[in-house]
Amino acid sequence: MKNIKVLGSGCAKCTKTAEQIEKIAAELDVEANVTKETDPQTIMQYGVMSTPAVVIDEQLVHSGSIPQPAQIKTWLNS
Repeated sequence: MKNIKVLGSGCAKCTKTAEQIEKIAAELDVEANVTKETDPQTIMQYGVMSTPAVVIDEQLVHSGSIPQPAQIKTWLNS
């Protein structure tokens, strides 16, 4: 199972990012635990300067925009 964190303030882009990851994980039949992290100190621990950001298994893989579906599929399949 992949542990995925969506880092951000809880804005619409952050919510959409989490929803999109959950949807694609379901389509690919990949087990994923998607959580939203809104604590600014926790976000800063990952070195994120712009959100939304995506952390998979404690590895920062994306920040600053809503990721493209193709990117999400690549992350989930690796």
